[in-house]
Amino acid sequence: MNRVSSDPPQNAQPGPQPGPRWSGRAWDILGWVVGIAAAAIAFDVLFGRRGELSTALSSLEHLRIPWILIAVVAELASIGAYAAMTRGLLKAGGVDIGLSQLTGITLAANAIQNSLPAGPAWSTIYAYRQFRRRGADAVLVGWTLAISLLVAFTALALIALVGLVASESQASSLDLVRVILVVAVVILALVIAARQGLVSLPGRRVAVRAVRLAQRLTRHPRGEADAVVEQAFERLRVVRLTKATLGAAAAWALANWGLDLMALVVAFAAVGAKVPWRGLLLAYGAGQLAANLPVTLGGLGVVEGSLTVALVFYGGAEASTVAAVLLYRLVSFWFMLVVGWLAALAIRIRTPGAEPGIR
Repeated sequence: MNRVSSDPPQNAQPGPQPGPRWSGRAWDILGWVVGIAAAAIAFDVLFGRRGELSTALSSLEHLRIPWILIAVVAELASIGAYAAMTRGLLKAGGVDIGLSQLTGITLAANAIQNSLPAGPAWSTIYAYRQFRRRGADAVLVGWTLAISLLVAFTALALIALVGLVASESQASSLDLVRVILVVAVVILALVIAARQGLVSLPGRRVAVRAVRLAQRLTRHPRGEADAVVEQAFERLRVVRLTKATLGAAAAWALANWGLDLMALVVAFAAVGAKVPWRGLLLAYGAGQLAANLPVTLGGLGVVEGSLTVALVFYGGAEASTVAAVLLYRLVSFWFMLVVGWLAALAIRIRTPGAEPGIR
């Protein structure tokens, strides 16, 4: 019986070996499949909410187009302000990503957050992977996402508190005082915890326990939990979060909310309605807090209701206020949703494959 030798002939040429190229293609195909599936889920969910869109369109008549264009520009600038805040925090860790790239990523992440079930989680994962592909290490990305979110919510709480003071005692009639104060206290506690957690022993212990839990569930990150946390803390010490950097981040966060608020004000002008200035900040702050609660996708229905009720309470005409709020939501939610998914598609085409080392 002849035995076929497993040794290759001396003159044989090595055939094609499976390697990183096939691995990259596999991840590329998987990325497209996941992206298409996510888009299909988002379309299905949002199609079920088409009633809000049709109601908004049917209630808007005699619009002033130039004002609508201004509202669109304000919304896009709002996204750009958030991207600028993120860029400043990344630069504090030694990574500089172009503002145009970060704006596209922010648009895409915003669309994912507002159109997928468990949107904030998927949005965070998406932003994490995009930043990693552009040279930021895992520790810096996690720190940037956490600090940017905290700064943004702190700015929103400040706007709501200013609105609370400006609205005088009438705010109690809307049951908003306790809600806004509780949110402000929680955010203040988070700010203190974030600042002290980087240097305190309890903060390190919590981090070690979190890493061990993640290792049990996902087998990542690899290595001893204590060593992983120590390495992460060493990396965070390199981050130069100066007062100037933090102040700039706060300014960009306020610009982010301020430009979005401008779009709401311009929506009143677009429908020819008077702006109820006295309750504007309070109504806006409460509406945005409602939008960021995990109740409905992008706060659909919740934002419209809370904004309209509060603005009418402070003197807005009911019919024109409803029309202005719906126009604002058409621009800030539905239009930005389309732009965001287009941005996600453009990013996917320009960065076709994930590097094998990025997880």
